[in-house]
Formats: sequence, structure tokens, C-alpha cells
Amino acid sequence: MFHLLRVVMPDRPGALGDVATALAVAGGDIVGVEVVEHRADGFAVDDFTLDLPPGRAADGLVSACMALPGVEVEFVGPYAAGGNLQRDLEAIEAMTEHPRRADVVLVDLVPGVFPGSWGLLLEQRRDCTVTVVAATPGAPLAEGFSPPWLPLERATRVFADPSWAPPSWDDVIAAIAPLNTATRVVVAGRNGGPQTLDSEVMRLAHLAALAGTVRRVGHIDGSPPPAV
Repeated sequence: MFHLLRVVMPDRPGALGDVATALAVAGGDIVGVEVVEHRADGFAVDDFTLDLPPGRAADGLVSACMALPGVEVEFVGPYAAGGNLQRDLEAIEAMTEHPRRADVVLVDLVPGVFPGSWGLLLEQRRDCTVTVVAATPGAPLAEGFSPPWLPLERATRVFADPSWAPPSWDDVIAAIAPLNTATRVVVAGRNGGPQTLDSEVMRLAHLAALAGTVRRVGHIDGSPPPAV
């Protein structure tokens, strides 16, 4: 079973290798590592994707990391996307290959670009409720409610609130970013964690802006983009 492990460690040479060695000794097969953020306080945030053999508990991975000086585990949990990790550049290449569907392509790739996530492409109707244009497996119900963050002018974080969110959004934390209009947004969400970092919000904003531009002007035949 694949797991996502988000680790905070000292931002110094050798620290990543120490963590990787500890995880391997604990029985975790590392299939992907992403440096998510270099913090100003001298620490780095890294995401590890691991294949954990049957019978092995994720607690062992946590204990192995926490035994290292200055290392903390921020989150551990099953990761449905498994080893299907993708980088931002790969997402951009995929969007340019299918310009008329660039926004849908981005949503499909969200779970690989932002580990632990599901993706949604939402559009606000005239009555201020939302409709789902595209969704990945695991995304919560998102049809017909009226989120207060639409229309959206710039990328931000979202935390589910019972005042507007349906029950399926319990424990949801997400980054959202507008495409080429404030009423059409891409959502990179997680259920329970890990928390969305500033660097992830900025990355989603960049990718969403590119998707909007590619969809709007990247049509070789000169025809207008589709309605969805």
C-alpha cells in the first residue's frame, strides 16, 4: 500500500539522506521524494511517497523519522495516486498537448502534482451555486452549494466550514486558484491533511494561470475554446 509521509527536517546537507535511510530500514520502499518548501527558519518540508509491504504499519515509518534529531512528521496517510508522481513541467507539457482541455487536464493531474490531493474544476452559476466541470476520484460532492470564495480573484487556501460546506467536505483543506475567469476555479484538496503550504498555493496559481492561457489562446486551428 502506498503512503504519503510529510516530514519537516533541518535544511542541511545529509538530512534528506538520513531520513531516507531511516525509512528504508523501517521497511518503506521510497518511490518518490518531493522537496515541498525551504522554510526561513532553517527547516525543509519534504513529501515521501512509500510503498509499504503488507503487514507493515505506518507507525514504524513515523517512529524511524522521529528518532532523528530535529526531524518531525507532519502527516502520514494512504496515498491513492501511489507512484504516479508528476512534476509541474510534466503537467505543463500535458496541457499544451491538449490545449482545448488544458483546465481539465490540470485537474486530472492534481493528485500526482500535489501528493495526497484530489482535484476539482468548478464553475459558478448565475445563481451563485457551483457546478462540477471535472473531478478526480476521491473528490467530495461539490454540486449545488454556494461557497463564499467565489468569484475568486487570486489563489488562496480554503478550509471547510459548515456555514457553506456540505457534509462531504468535512475535514477538507484545499488550495484554489482561478483560471481565465474568477468564476471558474481549480481546486487541489485534501481530506484531513497535510496542510496546504504557501509554496503549494503559489504553484497551483501558476499552473492554473497557464492552463487558462493555454485554453484561451493555444488553439492551432484558431477556433474558440469549448464551453467545458
